[in-house]
Amino acid sequence: MEEGYIKFTCDWKRSRLTANISELIAARNRVFDMGLIGTYPDGIGFGNISIREKKFIISGSATGGVARAGQQHFTRVLDYDFDKNWLLCEGPAKASSESLTHAAVYESDPNINAVIHVHSKEMWERLKGRVPAAREDISYGTPEMGYEVKRLFSETDVAKKGVFIMLGHEEGVVVFGRNLDLAESTLKSLF
Repeated sequence: MEEGYIKFTCDWKRSRLTANISELIAARNRVFDMGLIGTYPDGIGFGNISIREKKFIISGSATGGVARAGQQHFTRVLDYDFDKNWLLCEGPAKASSESLTHAAVYESDPNINAVIHVHSKEMWERLKGRVPAAREDISYGTPEMGYEVKRLFSETDVAKKGVFIMLGHEEGVVVFGRNLDLAESTLKSLF
């Protein structure tokens, strides 16, 4: 399994994150407590969470194992380019390996303001065939996944369902909503 590895070029400007993200931090920690963000026995982290705010703010790379995340575990994505497989972020942490997937969700629907990507084998198995799914031949954290997410929004009812799974990223489930509370509610209803 190759979880948690950044597959895009990440230009990172280390700086202080000045946005008030207390609700985002609290939601991330609740999802961690559910076991849906965490670390595998081999030490590789999984799961991430973001909100739309001047592009978007997302949990940082290699923060899955942090029991109580804080401001220092997040970053702001300022720009990205799917074609160049590139991302620019600014904050105390490097952007998560799934940042381009979050970008594709936000780009696909201006009404979405929160995205949560979790790992759950049970939830993933239960949702197979019931919700839209990214194709099996597409790897996480790649431009192809970004394009696939956009395809799901244009060709399926994913916007209505608020969830999709990644067939090529076993255990990968992505929920989203108009706000963080709705995204978290969707996640809890599927748990």
